[in-house]
Amino acid sequence: MNQLKDALQNRDVIDLLSERHELLRRLAEEKWNKHNNIYISNSEWYILGIVYKKQLMISDVAKDVDFTRQATHKFIKSLEAKGLVKVTNVEHSKKHKAIHMTEFGQDCFEKNEHYKAEIEQQLINTIGEDQVTKLKKILTLNWNIEHLKE
Repeated sequence: MNQLKDALQNRDVIDLLSERHELLRRLAEEKWNKHNNIYISNSEWYILGIVYKKQLMISDVAKDVDFTRQATHKFIKSLEAKGLVKVTNVEHSKKHKAIHMTEFGQDCFEKNEHYKAEIEQQLINTIGEDQVTKLKKILTLNWNIEHLKE
């Protein structure tokens, strides 16, 4: 553990956030894979989070994610092939298609949310509830960094 602390000591905030994010994502993925035999990528989980308990146009989903439109369609096709979402035609439109989660997709999503809550609880047990609460508050603040783009 001291090696990890030493390795992280001299990192900037961008690298620290990235490394911790990657570690937590990997833990969540391992927990899912340990208990389930269906592989769902992080990008697919992201899309499932957007469509959870909603019916949206695929074009709206594509606008909400940080992938290309082509990649979004590829992920949605993969999710549909796994039985996690259903894509349907929209009445009065040949161009637009709607997406919604299947019951199986909702079950998988809710199970994964439970696994992530377990990881968060482990984090609370390790660094304390106050620290986790502060971290979540910091991460949800408006950092007003959009103006830094150049």
